[in-house]
Amino acid sequence: MNILGISGSPNPDGNTAYAVQYALDILKQQDFTTKYITLSGKDIKPCIGCWKCKDTLSCFQQDDMQEIIEALKWCHGLLIGSPVYFGMVSGQLKIMMDRCVEMRPTYGIPLPMAGKIGGGIACGFARNGGQELTLQNIHTFLLQMNMQAISDGSDYSHSGATIVAEAKDDAWGMETVKNLALNLAGMLKECGK
Repeated sequence: MNILGISGSPNPDGNTAYAVQYALDILKQQDFTTKYITLSGKDIKPCIGCWKCKDTLSCFQQDDMQEIIEALKWCHGLLIGSPVYFGMVSGQLKIMMDRCVEMRPTYGIPLPMAGKIGGGIACGFARNGGQELTLQNIHTFLLQMNMQAISDGSDYSHSGATIVAEAKDDAWGMETVKNLALNLAGMLKECGK
């Protein structure tokens, strides 16, 4: 099974990238095929709400979004990471989420992401730095795509993984990343039976 990890950070080597890649490394050890995409440096134009995609099922804008759409269709499981910016996801990630509207206007046809499983990772400056709200943003996106949103599972069962300050130095936070990855693995294996 295939798992896609997306870092929604503008920093290609920051805490979010570190945490998402750490989760993917754990999933590789569980024999999943993984792919990593960073939004850093990507050319993704904002959705303009024209709804041309309703007829073509693709956006008229030519940019890096098509690579992301193809990766989303490829995956069975999805991990999305974001830094906390004003208590929400990064602007880069929000623009990417908005552009996924081209996968939604399939009236009478199942959504391409329907039934897939996803989870979130939020990296903030302080322990109560907006991570839960950022995870809610990610979960809202997953639900809009008709996906199943998961937590980091037992023993914690929070809304997802939460990192404080430097990811590599946050042992508790990295444990939530590990738990999220293992929970995703377990859910996918259960669904694959």
